[in-house]
Parts: sequence; structure tokens; C-alpha cells
Amino acid sequence: FSHFKAQIKNTRAIATGLVLQFIILPFIGFLVVKVGKLDQVMGITLLIITSSPGGAYSNWFCSIFNADLALSVTMTAISTILSIGFLPINVLIYSNLTYPKDVLSTLNWASLGISLVVVVCAIAGGLLISYLSGNDEKGKKVRGILNKFGNVAGLGLILFTSLAPEGGRITLNGREPIFYYGTIMPIFFGLIASIIISTLTNLKKPERVTVAVECVYQNTGIAMTSVLALFPDLEEQKRALAVPFWYTGMQTCFVGVYCISAWKAGWTKAPPSDNIFKVILTSYEVIEAAEAEVVPEDEI
Repeated sequence: FSHFKAQIKNTRAIATGLVLQFIILPFIGFLVVKVGKLDQVMGITLLIITSSPGGAYSNWFCSIFNADLALSVTMTAISTILSIGFLPINVLIYSNLTYPKDVLSTLNWASLGISLVVVVCAIAGGLLISYLSGNDEKGKKVRGILNKFGNVAGLGLILFTSLAPEGGRITLNGREPIFYYGTIMPIFFGLIASIIISTLTNLKKPERVTVAVECVYQNTGIAMTSVLALFPDLEEQKRALAVPFWYTGMQTCFVGVYCISAWKAGWTKAPPSDNIFKVILTSYEVIEAAEAEVVPEDEI
């Protein structure tokens, strides 16, 4: 958490990331829904995804591809807390700008609000426990247990929403073309916007990679739990749940390709000439921090 405290002072990078996260990406999602004329089931679900905070695996991508990991963790924590306000506001504004009120009135917005509060508070609670655990061996052990528990819970959510009798089995095949390309457009244009804006704000190159990953790699688990509460019809739930499933797979592919491209372009902390297996297995951020702490011999 010493890195976290240091990154809090990095206001330009954090402000750039939050603008991309809660203003640019939700607006791109709105444009896709509006121009693509997505129906309310797919459209509102996509609006929830593009208005959500960054997913935890954005930290994983920044770690293995050696972007600015400390900034990534800091942004995930801050965006999770801020999403308590920004997520429902963005969804409410853009859904009202897209769909008639008689359509929106049939949806269970109260249940949606409750599910969002529960999910976001759970994530924020995990971050708080991790912080209070400290940096000693006991704290590392606690964070390790929490991380494994979170992974199991996330996998359980995916299995439940796809296999539970109440929701029916989710299938991705045989859907209209707009489902496949419409869902990935926020990812593509979000990455483009992130590269342009982070370059214009003169962020360091590893920071540019981090804010881009944080911008488009969303916490799709929030959308999965939200649609179960928002749409009362079981058939609508199945159609809605397919959106975060497809988005999750596509964001993993797009972000993975982007991170590899950024590494080869010299935008990460790993040398472009290094072997990819060495890049994945080596934390250059730790090496960089260790080298910074070394006192030159002429100063001794």
C-alpha cells in the first residue's frame, strides 16, 4: 500500500483514467446502443457494462505485461468506490435518452439498485480488509486467501448464471449480427480513445497502457447480477446474460492483443527485445523499485 499512497498523488494519471472510465466509455456505449438501435434487453445490459468499474483482472494484465501495476490497483480501488454513484447515474441518463419511458417503467429498477449496492459494497469491503491487513506476512496470507476466495466466487457466479435452471443455459450461437459486433465496439473505440487522450495528457507510456486497460476491462460480474434483478422475464434474462459473457471473452482478447502490441512498441516497463516468457514471469516494476532504492557508491 506504499505504492497506493504514492499513486494517489499521481492526479493527472488518475484523473485521466477516471474520465475515460466514467465519462468516455459510458458515452461510447450509449452511441453504440443508439446508433445500432439495440433493443432494451441488450442495450441496457451493455450500458451497465460500460458504466461499471474496472475488473480485477485488469490488474493481472497490467502485472504480467508490466504496465504500471500500482496505478492499475489504485484506479480499480477508486473506480469501484466511485461507481456507487456514477454507475446508476450513467445507466439512468443514457437509458432514458435511448428508450421510451413506458419501456423503462416495466423494468425492476429497485432490485437493480439493491444488487448494485450489494456487489459494489462487497468489492469495497474486500479492498478495505486487504488494506487493514497490513504488509507483513500475515497480511499477505490474508490477501492470498481473499484473492482465491474471490476467484472461486467469480467462477461460481459464471456457472450459476449460465447453468442455473432459473436462468436457463446461455448460448452465444445463432444470434443476430449486431450482438457480436455491437458488444465489442465499446472495447475497440474505448482503446482508441484511451490511447489518444492519455497521449494528449502526456502520461508516461506504462501509464497509458494502464489507463487503457482500466478503461475497457470492465467488471462484467456486476452486469451478470444486475440483469437477473432488472429483467423479470426468464427469456429476457437469458438474452441479457449473453451480453456480459460475450463481452468478457472479447475484452480478454482485445486487451491481450493490445498489451502485447504495447510491449513490442516499448510502452511497458519490459524491454521489447526480451523473450515473452521472461516478460510474463518477471516483474520489472519490482526490479525498477529495487534499483531506485540502491544508493550509488559515490554517495556512500
